[in-house]
Amino acid sequence: MSLYIDSASRLQHDLEKNLVVTCPHCQAVAHITVSAVPRFEDLQLYRPKQVGIVYQCDACHAPIFLRYTVRMYGAARIELSPQFAEVERAREKFSFTYIPEDVELLFREALNCFSNNAFNAFASMCRRAAQAMFNDLGEAGRLRLFDELNAVRDLVSIAPEIFTKMKNVLFGAEFDARSAPPLLDGYEAGILLEVVKDLLYEAYVRKGKLEQAIMVRRFFLDETGTDNVTPLTSAS
Repeated sequence: MSLYIDSASRLQHDLEKNLVVTCPHCQAVAHITVSAVPRFEDLQLYRPKQVGIVYQCDACHAPIFLRYTVRMYGAARIELSPQFAEVERAREKFSFTYIPEDVELLFREALNCFSNNAFNAFASMCRRAAQAMFNDLGEAGRLRLFDELNAVRDLVSIAPEIFTKMKNVLFGAEFDARSAPPLLDGYEAGILLEVVKDLLYEAYVRKGKLEQAIMVRRFFLDETGTDNVTPLTSAS
């Protein structure tokens, strides 16, 4: 894939029309359009290792800033890596219904760290959130979540080295309270984020939804005196 800035200070991108991100302003998954590119002459003069491009969200028209690594400075073009870093990330969303207050507080802070690209602070907050979960659920709950983590590894084929890091982040303090969480890059932190969301769902959200649904069923049964209860949702 070709991505470069030409001598007229225009960004040339083979897949420009297919570039989609989650907008940090409107939260929509939208296409983005180039709005401003650094001057070719300035880049040739200062030769920075990274270049920032300003895009516009096609949904809300707010500015979005992406940072690219420079591959090569040529006489007529400046080659960029196709991988980019989002300077301002969209905030991660998670429904905290059914989540205990102390676990919610710690995981909210973890999400804030992730949204600000502080991935190792994110790992530390995930460990604290996991410890709060274990304290709330007890030993049986901790063992159940450990089994669930292993099940997730088999379900989505997480690479062994990444799985080892995740296990250390979430359960390492159980074996050595003085051990620090391992260092994570953005990709590893993203996988950890999705895994922790899944563990929280299994630990609290799934149970809470089932209990609520059963409570509603019981309410209608008591009100009508019959077990012929209309389904809560219509069939699609």
